[in-house]
Amino acid sequence: MKTKPLKKQLTAQFYNKNIPAFTLAVVASLAAGSLNLIVSWLMQQLIDAASGVPGSLPIGTLVKITCGFLVLCVVLFLLDYVSQPYYIRRAMRQYKEFAFQKLTEKSISSFRDESTASYLSALTNDATTIETDYIAQKLSIITKTVTFIGALSLMLWESPLMTVIAIGLTILPLIASLLTGTRLQTVEKRVSEHNKDFTAAISDCLSGFSVVKSFKAEKEIFKLFSESNKVLENEKFTKRRIKTIIGMIGTITGITAQLGVFIIGTYLAISGKGLTPGTVIMFVNLMNFMIQPISELPGLLAGRKAALALIDKLASALEKNAPATGLSQISRLGNEIRVKDVSFGYEEGKTILHDVSAEFKAGKAYAIVGGSGSGKSTLLNLLMAGSSNYSGDITFDGMELRGISAESLYELVSVIQQNVFVFNASIKDNVTMFREFPQEEINSAIDHAHLNKLISERGEGYLCGENGKGLSGGEKQRISIARSLLKKSSVLLADEVTAALDAQTAHQVTSDILDLAGITRIVVTHTLEEDIMKRYDGIVVLKDGRIEETGNFDELMQKKGYFYALFTVAQPRKGE
Repeated sequence: MKTKPLKKQLTAQFYNKNIPAFTLAVVASLAAGSLNLIVSWLMQQLIDAASGVPGSLPIGTLVKITCGFLVLCVVLFLLDYVSQPYYIRRAMRQYKEFAFQKLTEKSISSFRDESTASYLSALTNDATTIETDYIAQKLSIITKTVTFIGALSLMLWESPLMTVIAIGLTILPLIASLLTGTRLQTVEKRVSEHNKDFTAAISDCLSGFSVVKSFKAEKEIFKLFSESNKVLENEKFTKRRIKTIIGMIGTITGITAQLGVFIIGTYLAISGKGLTPGTVIMFVNLMNFMIQPISELPGLLAGRKAALALIDKLASALEKNAPATGLSQISRLGNEIRVKDVSFGYEEGKTILHDVSAEFKAGKAYAIVGGSGSGKSTLLNLLMAGSSNYSGDITFDGMELRGISAESLYELVSVIQQNVFVFNASIKDNVTMFREFPQEEINSAIDHAHLNKLISERGEGYLCGENGKGLSGGEKQRISIARSLLKKSSVLLADEVTAALDAQTAHQVTSDILDLAGITRIVVTHTLEEDIMKRYDGIVVLKDGRIEETGNFDELMQKKGYFYALFTVAQPRKGE
C-alpha cells in the first residue's frame, strides 16, 4: 500500500477520530450563517408592520416568531460552544503529537545536522497560526459562504433589480480585497522564518549564559538578541499593517456600497417601484453579509494558504535527512565490533579518520586515547551510526553497521556523553526514562551504578531540576550508567564522560563503568591514570586521525612509543 505524503498525514490528524465534533462544528457554522438571514427577514417584517404596509404579518405573530428565534439561537450557540472548541482542541493536539512522534522516529545522525529552533517554532508559533488561520477560519469560511449565498438568494427573491444594483456596488470591495489579500501569504512565511531565528537566538543566549557572564559579554549578547527581536517585530508590524489596510479598505468600500444601496432603495421606495421600507432596510442589512465575505474571503484564503505552507514546511523538515535504515536485526553482541579501513570526514575534502582498523571483543573494556583533534569522538560517533558516509567497514558480529536497523542498534548500544541530559523529573523517571520496569531490575541498576547514596539522601522521587541542575556532574553520570544497565545494552560507548568532573569523581565514575561485567565498554578518555589504564583489556591510540598503537597498558608502556609519551606528559609533577 502506498504511504500518504507526510503533509497529507499531518492534515489528516485534524479529522482522525474527530469527525463527529467536526460535523457538529460545521452544522453550528451553517446555522450561524442562517441566523443572520433570519434576523434580516425579521427586521423587514417588523418595519413593514410598523409602517402599516398591506399584507404584513400581525405584530403578535412576529413576537412569537421572534421568541422562537431567540430559543433557536440559544440552542445553536450551545451547540457551537460544545463542538467547536472540542474539535479544535483535539485537532491541534493530534497534529502536534503526530509531528512530535515523527520527529522522535528520526535517527541520531539525521537529527544532529538540524536546527532545533525550526521544530520549536513549528510546534509553538506556527501551530498557533495554523490553529487560527486554518482550522478556526475553515469554520468561519463556511459561515460566511452560507451567509453570502443565503443573502444573495433572499435579495433575488425580494427584488431582482435591487440585487443587480447591490452586486454592482460590491465589485469595488471585491477588487480592493483581491489586490491586498494576496500579500498576506508572503509576509506570513517571512514571520515564520524570523520566528525560527528568534527562537534560535534565545536558545543560544540561555544555553551559553555562563559563558556570557564569564566573558562579560552581556551587552554584545543583548545586541544580538535585540537585532533578532527587532527583525521579527518589524515583520509582524508589516503583517499587522497589511491586515489593517485590508480591513480598512473593506470597511470603507463596504460602507460606500451600503449607503449606495440605501440611497437607491429609498429612492425606489419613494417612487413607488414596489419596494417597502422594510425591504430597503433588509437589503442594507443583507449587504453586510455580501460585502463582509467578499472583503474578508481573500484574506481568509491567503491566511489559509499561508497556514498550509507552514504545514508543508514542517513536513519537509520531518522528511529531511531521513536515509533508509537497514533491515538486519541484532539483539546482543556475541563476538566483536570490527572497524576495517575506515576513513571519514564531516566535510568533503577534510578527512578526519584515515584507514582506521580496530577490533573490540564482546564483554571487554577498551580505551580510546589521543591528543585533541585526533578523531577519538568521531570514531565513537561512527560506532553509534552517527553517519553512514564513511568508507571501509564497521561490523557488529559480521553485520555491516549500515545494514542494521536503527531500532535494533539503539537497543544494542547505549551512549554516555560528557553532558548527560537529565529531565526535570524524579530520579526514578530519569533512570527508567519514564518506562515501566520490575522494581528488582530498577534496584539492581541503581545498585550497580552506585546511586544508592543519592537515593537514600533525597529519595527516588526527588525532582532533578531543569537539565538536572539539582544534581552534581557525577550524579548525572551515574544516572546515565543506570539507564544503560536497565536498558540491558550489550555495548556501552562513553565519550569523555569525566572531562567536566573533579579528579576524585572522575576516577570513581570511570571505575564504575569498568566494573560493569558482561558489557562491551568503549571509553574515549583524556584521563591517563595508571591504575585505571591497567584495567582496560585494550587501548587504541589515535594520532592525527590514524591508529598509532594498540595493546594493553603494559605492552604500550614497554614500546615506549606515542602512548608512553602521552602518559608521561599527563602525570602530575612531584610536589603538585
